[in-house]
Amino acid sequence: MKPVPVAFALLVASFAFAATPPAAPPLSATAETNSPQLTVKRIFASGDFGGEGFSARWLDDSSGYTTFEASKAPGGGRDLVRQNPKTGAKDILVSAAELVPPGESSPLGIDGHTWSKNRSKLLIFTNTKKVWRTNSRGDYWVLDRTSHELVKLGGDAEASTLMFAKFSPDGRRVAYVRERNIYVEDLQSRRITALTTNRSPEIINGTFDWVYEEEFGLRDGFRWSPDGQSIAYWQLDTEGVREVALVNNTDGLYPKTQLIKYPKTGEMNSACRVGIVEATGGPTRWLDVPGDPRNHYIFDLAWPEGSKEIFLQQLNRLQNTNRVMLADPITGKARTILTDTDAAWVEANQNLKWIDGGKRFVFPSERGGWDQLYIANHDGGKLKLATPGKHDVAGLVHVDEKSERIYYMASPDNPTQRYLYRSGFSGRRTERVTPASQKGTHSYQVSPDGRWAFHTWSSHDEPPVTELISLPDHKQVRVLADNKKLKERVAKLKLPATEFFKVPVAKGVELDAWCIRPPDFDATKKYPLLIYVYGEPAGSTVRDSWGGGSQLWHHMLAQQGYLVMSFDNRGTATPRGRDWRKSIYRQIGVLASQDQAAALKHVLATRSYVDSARVGIWGWSGGGSMTLNALLRYPDLYSTGISIASVPNMRLYDTIYQERYMGLPDDNAEGYRKGSPLTFASQLKGNLLVIHGTGDDNCHYQGVEALVNEFIRHGRQFQMMAYPNRSHSISEGSGTTLHLRELMTSYLNEKLPPGPR
Repeated sequence: MKPVPVAFALLVASFAFAATPPAAPPLSATAETNSPQLTVKRIFASGDFGGEGFSARWLDDSSGYTTFEASKAPGGGRDLVRQNPKTGAKDILVSAAELVPPGESSPLGIDGHTWSKNRSKLLIFTNTKKVWRTNSRGDYWVLDRTSHELVKLGGDAEASTLMFAKFSPDGRRVAYVRERNIYVEDLQSRRITALTTNRSPEIINGTFDWVYEEEFGLRDGFRWSPDGQSIAYWQLDTEGVREVALVNNTDGLYPKTQLIKYPKTGEMNSACRVGIVEATGGPTRWLDVPGDPRNHYIFDLAWPEGSKEIFLQQLNRLQNTNRVMLADPITGKARTILTDTDAAWVEANQNLKWIDGGKRFVFPSERGGWDQLYIANHDGGKLKLATPGKHDVAGLVHVDEKSERIYYMASPDNPTQRYLYRSGFSGRRTERVTPASQKGTHSYQVSPDGRWAFHTWSSHDEPPVTELISLPDHKQVRVLADNKKLKERVAKLKLPATEFFKVPVAKGVELDAWCIRPPDFDATKKYPLLIYVYGEPAGSTVRDSWGGGSQLWHHMLAQQGYLVMSFDNRGTATPRGRDWRKSIYRQIGVLASQDQAAALKHVLATRSYVDSARVGIWGWSGGGSMTLNALLRYPDLYSTGISIASVPNMRLYDTIYQERYMGLPDDNAEGYRKGSPLTFASQLKGNLLVIHGTGDDNCHYQGVEALVNEFIRHGRQFQMMAYPNRSHSISEGSGTTLHLRELMTSYLNEKLPPGPR
């Protein structure tokens, strides 16, 4: 139940440093363009607030960064262009004309690309298709920059069936996954060798099942050895894992059913193991990793440069013990070099960085009460704290081995912000790198040599700006995307500044919060309040960053006469220390809704302009569940709620996510019962709109139907909208997002009337 990605909430400005620029809607010249008034159509359908994105990739030798630019050649398409970070000079590395397949007249569309080590070849990912969350299946082509030959990989494979293609270290071969098996293709002979040949639908080689992908973010499931002689890969055996059925009633004369292997809490997981196979083919040698493979998770696998051993991380089923291991690829023997434990859960962090040619690695851990970075020897010994202080590291950005400095994100004094910091390997010389004058949320992509970085920042009231900076001085070299037009459009709206504040909810406990007021706010009158909530450990809502379409929708409601607020309760993913985040353990839904209610009570007691009779709440995914918990557990506080894509019964969610935060259902039956909104269905008193996609593979429609039955049993009236075949994002199909937001708006206008009284 991760928070719905901002793209699903129509974040209309995209600033990912991806291989291909995002297709942002153009700024249109509608009749409303210069109007200070927001509308649902203007936000979600007009393109009025489309942003200027920037997308680039650093070259491995830091000689420049590459972007795609429209080709001036007659055939159209896009050229792959290198730009010098210092001078700004550009040169075309690959022209669009070179990407025209034999017998075709148009160049390939590019969804992703990878260079061979010496950049003599370019691997192109195109014609992609979505697998659950991302477009990870498609066609691959290789361009030889010397011969200018462009060839398609896969032999007689059907279109859009290859996955995760990667050059061998010498660039002479490419390995990829096809129909759950791993293949290697020789680029000179075009010979294709099957490294795995399982035909059972229960066996997955080189990629993952639904729950590994969703909860660990694992998709690409194989790794070349540094010498290119072998490949290490994950294999999952899904036999015995029970299935969920998604029913499509609309795309044919008869319903169609899609079955998904989906382990619900307490149920059987796939068995996971790691094998080594020679790149020329032959039998697989399986690593001897201790522990029941169905009750342990191998969530990380690497073949560090300079090391003769394979690195992996393994969690037990309760996810409170992480064993860091090294394994011999010949004998298969694995040994534990480092163990990380927690009374609640250990974060499954794959963001490790090997240094000193594989002799040491940077390891994140909360063992000291804060999420910090340590440097460990290859054998796990001599663990040294590199980021001292009572503050969390919010992400590792770059390790500069030459200067022995670690760059990382943190915000020691304000959890709503994110800044760049650096510290020496010894833990000394810790300093903030982001200028003190720049508030808000920042992100960086540093060049491999550590001399340059793409820097993007925004705030709740300011759209993103991306610039190229030099390091270590953080001086601006040039602006890459200033969003001038978007800023001008936003300025014409004359939106009131967002107020960030703190709310006491218990002794010594304060929550971060924000508030958006109506433009003509009058403190002597009373206004309806709408609360935006998430509340679970996988995310947070109170961040000083630009929120795109969803944020503008909140401003639109404020223009109509609503107050809009959000609170980050204990247990949310904010940089407040281990105890803050882990306080929610085994009581998801209970402590969070308690904090949310306490925050609301404080607001009602201290802000006389909030109308206690008109308090609404809405959320998506975990926020949809929290909306239900708030409305059902505290029916006298909240009068209206909109719950989207919720999990009314935690027993129905997946093993990895729910058991991480709640433990096993047999060991915490009461916790599961108390934290599930279904338990309190009889207490529904206010107005409730339940929204769900019937094709939601994440939070299943099954849970909503169970909730409906409970409401019926207890004679409770509510309203419901089911979007046929839509997934967790409820974004598929023309007009879906606009319809959804119009539905939400009209429901609030009816049940939680806007305007002061």
